[in-house]
Amino acid sequence: MSFWRRQPFPDCIIMSENRNSRRPKSSVLLMAEDPAEMVSIIATDPDQTLSGQDAPEVLPLLPVRNTVLFPGVVLPVTVTRKKSIRLVRKAYRGNKIVGVLAQKNTQSDDPTLADLYEVGTMARILKLLVLPDGNTTIIIQGQSRFKVEEEQQDSPYLTARVSYFPETFPSKTTKEVKGLVASLKDAAAKMLKLNPEIPQEAQVALDNIESPAFLTHFLSSNINVEVGLKQKLLEINDGVERGTRLLEMMLKEIQLLEIKHEIQSKVHTDIDQQQRDYFLRQQIKVLQDELGFDGPDQELDKLRARAKDKKWPQPWPSTSPRKWTS
Repeated sequence: MSFWRRQPFPDCIIMSENRNSRRPKSSVLLMAEDPAEMVSIIATDPDQTLSGQDAPEVLPLLPVRNTVLFPGVVLPVTVTRKKSIRLVRKAYRGNKIVGVLAQKNTQSDDPTLADLYEVGTMARILKLLVLPDGNTTIIIQGQSRFKVEEEQQDSPYLTARVSYFPETFPSKTTKEVKGLVASLKDAAAKMLKLNPEIPQEAQVALDNIESPAFLTHFLSSNINVEVGLKQKLLEINDGVERGTRLLEMMLKEIQLLEIKHEIQSKVHTDIDQQQRDYFLRQQIKVLQDELGFDGPDQELDKLRARAKDKKWPQPWPSTSPRKWTS
């Protein structure tokens, strides 16, 4: 599970939005070589994302492999397919809006709608980066979930008419939501503690999230489960149900991390004990050599040699027990 992405982009052409745009008061930044190019990695204010009312009815569709984009989450995507490159460059020159869909069939290099999930996330392109090797990378931020209703075209890239899902999360003041949010944050904190590979800045990201809806999206995006399970979370419209399913997945992940940690600790302890025993034996051997003492093995060899050279008395002849007769 990786809560934090810090990825500088040196030696690349950066085409970005207005550098002077104000970032939200409560946010976490995606770092770049130039501080003026920093991007907010999470939108803690749910009102920052576009609602279905403001979103276009027809979206250009960007297929992605091995990942699912959630509303509010920032994601870097390397674009390699010619169709996709044409799509993102045209979109970036226009309204910067694309529809991101995960591939069901990851083997297809030219996916059709049949190869994609029906539910995806509308995204805004925050930056478009052209690297020296010619590859194109975009940084996108999820906005609203949508469902594909009808294909419009497949050339020069896929477009489709879509419908949007409203965010249906109850008020965060209810006891149910408060309990769910607390449980999700506690589970996330345990995962941070059990996984040393996750940087501690991840806790900063969690602390900055105030929206329960975005909390579920953020954790769903970062939990270490297969794409199919993430897609199921994306498709759940009820916020409490989505949060509950997410919590179940996180608790299973915590159990696996605890078992992994326990096994690693036991193996580490066993190795430490073996190393300690070997070190002590070597120290004893050195001390015995220094003091002129023989070790147990040498003493035993000497005793065997002496026993071999010694003339032992002959054993008593064996006699049969006397038989008594009457």
